[in-house]
Amino acid sequence: MELHTLRPAEGSIKRNVKRIGRGQGSGKGGTSTKGHKGDKSRSGHKDKRGFEGGQMPLQRRIPKRGFKNINRVEYQAVNFSRLQEAAERHNVTTFDFPTLCSVGLASKSERIKILADGELTMKLHVSAHAFSTSAKAAIEAAGGTVTML
Repeated sequence: MELHTLRPAEGSIKRNVKRIGRGQGSGKGGTSTKGHKGDKSRSGHKDKRGFEGGQMPLQRRIPKRGFKNINRVEYQAVNFSRLQEAAERHNVTTFDFPTLCSVGLASKSERIKILADGELTMKLHVSAHAFSTSAKAAIEAAGGTVTML
């Protein structure tokens, strides 16, 4: 091995990159392919998302509609049909929040509302964040209990 035969490892050097802004002799010196003056010729320039060259951007041109209430409480709806199915499959009669999560009817970050869609034939003890009036009446009519969380 001699100094004049040393070579970098195969694939470690990529020389296809144009070296911009390295003097006039490179052919890409001076303005460094950025043209003359203006925002895009300056260092640190970044296009802002949605910027349309000074034209009014689309997100400001289109009409705004509606209202989003920041105090709205979202619920995960659980119907009687799913409660009945889970009760039969897992042999459970008491549905509190951890049970509803472990059975797969809700996740830990959700509030749960029980709805009376379907038929309830079992005596169930249900705890949830909210109940529809018909669901509450149907659970109590079947001999179960209702607990608000």
